[in-house]
Amino acid sequence: MPIATTMSPPTMSVVSSPSASSTSSRSSDGLPFPRNMSDFEVEHTATKAPFSPGKQRRRRQSSDYDSEARFRASVGMLLAAKARPFAVCGRIPVDPTALILFFRSKSGITHSLDFPIDVDYDMPPSLDVLIGACRPQSVSGLEDFSEHESLFYPPHLPLTTTLEIANHPILEAIRNTLFPTLPTGHYLTAIRDKLQIWLKGSGMRAPLKPTDMRVATILVTLPVRFRGGDLVVRSPDGSEERYHARGGKLGDMEWTAFMADCDHEIEPVTKGCRVTISYAVHLKSFGPAAIQPDPLIHPSDHFLDLLSPILNLSRGRKLAFHLTNEYGVCPSEALAESLVPYLKGGDSVLYHALKLYKLEPELHWSAGGYIWPVDRSVDLIADLEGSPMSQSARIPPLDGLRQASSSPPRLAEAMPDVGESTESLRAKVERSGAIRMSQAGIMVLSAPTSPGGVAKERVPIVQSGELEKLVVNALLVVYVP
Repeated sequence: MPIATTMSPPTMSVVSSPSASSTSSRSSDGLPFPRNMSDFEVEHTATKAPFSPGKQRRRRQSSDYDSEARFRASVGMLLAAKARPFAVCGRIPVDPTALILFFRSKSGITHSLDFPIDVDYDMPPSLDVLIGACRPQSVSGLEDFSEHESLFYPPHLPLTTTLEIANHPILEAIRNTLFPTLPTGHYLTAIRDKLQIWLKGSGMRAPLKPTDMRVATILVTLPVRFRGGDLVVRSPDGSEERYHARGGKLGDMEWTAFMADCDHEIEPVTKGCRVTISYAVHLKSFGPAAIQPDPLIHPSDHFLDLLSPILNLSRGRKLAFHLTNEYGVCPSEALAESLVPYLKGGDSVLYHALKLYKLEPELHWSAGGYIWPVDRSVDLIADLEGSPMSQSARIPPLDGLRQASSSPPRLAEAMPDVGESTESLRAKVERSGAIRMSQAGIMVLSAPTSPGGVAKERVPIVQSGELEKLVVNALLVVYVP
């Protein structure tokens, strides 16, 4: 029979495994909820403990269960918020007295607005002009939410500030917090969106989501004193983050960033005036293989003019170019296509140029006149039953190294029997799925006078009882229709 023990809150009763002794089981970290354990499965029940003579059993009160339920719920909400943050806030280390806002009114006169500002103490004339140049924010149902409408500065009028968020690590903080899994080669850029003003009594319901392909939004609160006006951000799953306005102190420079799929609203301002500048955060890359293909680079017209006649004279053919930069990967452990986000130098320019011509370039591993399919790595298994290999080639891999290889143009310069080793490698290459270049109908473009070399990636193998490194090349293959 399982034996149950009772513990004081916030712990729970635990039932031990039938094969265990009659001692109570408990998680080593003392948490009152089930955890995944590598060796034991612990089951928590509310089974009553057997009566023990001479000991008085304490009955758990309903308040104990309520406290335990609240504790469980609190832990669950905390872990859910930790799993996927959708908003983050911080401060900008800038002296607000050095911040100046320049704008042009409807009459064509340029004004400057100095900070910090306390409208209840002194209303700058330029702020009156700025408010007069603004338009009401057209948001459905706004009049039901607040007494006044929020205002925004017209986008066709010039506006600039001495604050440049690119000079501060705001985008890096957003990347680390909201986009921790962003692949290498992808970058965040910020473009100023609009300036908004909330006077006393005004607020804003959740506006329509922007359609400019942004991935996040940044709200920078300018140092104007106000109270109320809390920012509420809601994620698509209903989670909510509330950022209480700390604009009550002069000199505060705060920013808040949230994902593009989130809704946000501003609660009514109870005192003063809230002024914010929003920025649209976009995702860019140095190449076309991006989450949102909108690269930062663009091949020159001269490079495109050099490529155009080659494509025109190669219709109906498969062309291949050697990569000229080494990327330090092992072809037996990665696909050649995995190099696309890491392409650099001329490799990236050529890949991007082919994309501009609406072609579909692919990366393949190649060696010794053979080429592997795009979905295959250079994974060669030496010990196959019935394979015509010498006994010396059947030595197990050394220290966990896989016997993965391919036939490079120069297979091995230090092998004792080059002919036998070459035939052995060729047999393993064909069994691994590689086919001859001529059979695939691929024409490799190269020039003997070309200043660029051929990139070489190395695969460790055991050949004739010796540890060797075979050279494998990466080819950029494209079909020209």
